[in-house]
Amino acid sequence: MEKGRITLTGGRLIHLELWFGRSAVMVADEFPGHDALSPATAGGTSAVLDLQASDVGAVWAPGPGRRGECGPPARGDVLGEREGQVAGPFGHRRGLFQHVRDVSPEEMSRAAAEVLSGTSTGPRAG
Repeated sequence: MEKGRITLTGGRLIHLELWFGRSAVMVADEFPGHDALSPATAGGTSAVLDLQASDVGAVWAPGPGRRGECGPPARGDVLGEREGQVAGPFGHRRGLFQHVRDVSPEEMSRAAAEVLSGTSTGPRAG
């Protein structure tokens, strides 16, 4: 839920306050003169903001007014999550995930090791 917004002349966003339950995220447009750079300007990003959705497919689907790029389609994963990433128009990456099934810590460790080694043969749902 959006709780606050400050926009400068010309439409540049200097502050946007978003609440997810009891947690807040605040974002703004790029301001290079104040060392606030977008990943596109900086040459890449070092962080991905992960967002959980009850239906990641609905969030993933392109729609009117959406800008940015999608990675591979959201998919079922061996770790019990349907997940994928999207990049906004300025290069900020967002991970989208939806809990699909419970996975034990042992199974998660084994599956993560397989994914990292490139030997994963786990299920991939579309």
